[in-house]
Amino acid sequence: MSNPLVISQQTARRTLLAFQGLYPPRSWTGKRGAKTFLKKVRSIQFDPINVVGRNPDLVLQSRVKDFQPSVLDELLYQDRFLIDNWDKMASLSLVEDWPCFSHHRSRMQEIFGVPSDVVMSLAPTVLDQIRQEGPQCSLDYHFEEKTDWAWGPTRVIRASLEGLFKIGKLGVHHRVNNRRYFDLIENLLPAEVLKISDPNQNLEAYQRWHVLRRISGLGLAHPNAGEQWGGMIGVKSPQRQRILQELVENGDLLEVEVEELPGEIFYLLQENKKLINRSKKGDPVQEAALIAPLDNLLWDRKTLNRLFDFNYMWEVYKPKEKREYGYYVLPVLYGDRFVARLDPGFDKKSRILTINDWWWEDGVNPDQEMIDALKCCLEDFMVYLEAEKLKYSRTLLKKGNLDWLGEIS
Repeated sequence: MSNPLVISQQTARRTLLAFQGLYPPRSWTGKRGAKTFLKKVRSIQFDPINVVGRNPDLVLQSRVKDFQPSVLDELLYQDRFLIDNWDKMASLSLVEDWPCFSHHRSRMQEIFGVPSDVVMSLAPTVLDQIRQEGPQCSLDYHFEEKTDWAWGPTRVIRASLEGLFKIGKLGVHHRVNNRRYFDLIENLLPAEVLKISDPNQNLEAYQRWHVLRRISGLGLAHPNAGEQWGGMIGVKSPQRQRILQELVENGDLLEVEVEELPGEIFYLLQENKKLINRSKKGDPVQEAALIAPLDNLLWDRKTLNRLFDFNYMWEVYKPKEKREYGYYVLPVLYGDRFVARLDPGFDKKSRILTINDWWWEDGVNPDQEMIDALKCCLEDFMVYLEAEKLKYSRTLLKKGNLDWLGEIS
């Protein structure tokens, strides 16, 4: 076993944030900047709930100055740089990684591709209609029969489209709001990508590739079980521990120990070791960002708590009476720590961004530099939303804890 590199908790935080493009935030610009970040993390989680943007939009707005959701749609459905995929969860992944997911698609074939199953019995009809008429959504098919599916009873045609998508026969051509229109995968991906054979010649090679790739998405990874390791075939804790050690021995990964967390080992891509040295130098970053609920930075919430002393839970699916904060609360990052939580709302017709509520973290006493950074962050967030006005809820006005913010145009 190698000797881990020992660093401080502050250096660990800054290294992780620097890898994630958040130290400082919004340091990239335009489509090229979005692609730079996406090439680093390989995949971002997709969720369609749209309060102040979908999750991937929120991920990118915190890294890319003046980001607009149309840029993401171009990368997905015009440039075909990204593809709707299933990685950790429903995700947007690099098209160039498509050949490497062959083992995953084969596994999906075993689960969803049984020809005798009622869902796959419609596959020939589904595919023929797409060949004849072009991209289709579930409403374009006139089959009303229902079946049990992962999310409950659903139309067989919808389940068939979903199954064909999971096994890689179909891909998402475009979306209208959250409705997906499917096309044959060969019509969507470049021929040169489709021709590439799976570089992972066996399951073990695929597992090593996926563990290494997931660390690319995380930045700094803890080996303990959790949702951050989800979506991999056959990679339970014993296999993951073995693979991590192999990757260390091969020189792909670096073991890191945090001084304030003795005995806790983290893993960093060897190529990112230079970020540790950079994180020890230079002036502290004094900029702020609003973080997406399913941001890569938050995939491992236990590590978030370990390194940042910040406990976060997305409460969308909690009953209202059981929520501690709110429906769609965003963590507020300032420098290398989380300082607050924001409950936002946005009216697309009036273009008004509303701060429904705001909670400072314990021990945070905002000085003028922090206030200026938060104002700048909210101004940039309004540009991202194309919001024309910012207002506060009655609840917040009664509490009076945003007096520091003043007017933002």
